[in-house]
Amino acid sequence: MAAKISTSSKDPVRQFSVFAENRVGRLHDLTALLKAHDVHIMALTVLDTTDSAIVRVIVDDPDRAQELLVNNDFPYSEGEVLAVELTDESELKGVLAALLEAEINVFYVYSFIKRPEGRSALVISTEDVDVAAQAINQRGYRVLTQHDIAR
Repeated sequence: MAAKISTSSKDPVRQFSVFAENRVGRLHDLTALLKAHDVHIMALTVLDTTDSAIVRVIVDDPDRAQELLVNNDFPYSEGEVLAVELTDESELKGVLAALLEAEINVFYVYSFIKRPEGRSALVISTEDVDVAAQAINQRGYRVLTQHDIAR
């Protein structure tokens, strides 16, 4: 397992939840905007509802992404999530066991598309990011920082 780090609070991974109307091409518009400005999507998931979609995205340059979203009328919210490095799928059980033992509720999980070092990682949304990071670190798993996912 990778070396431990203290918590994610020193350089937390920032997630954007972009609210997009449910119409053809809107996801393309968002991804094309980021690509055109050299902002790389590291993790992505889409939650579809009747009238709109929530596009959750982790990028390598959140400050630039924030500026692009504001200037191009993409409504969004921003929050901190955990990014946990895994060497393989068998480690998922241990990560979730650490959260269960700490009595931390998991809201949702999705995977990274790519990491600079080529390792796997999960995005985990929890009710308490700092406590969750400590629990995961105590089990020997690496909680990534925003710097870790930058290109």
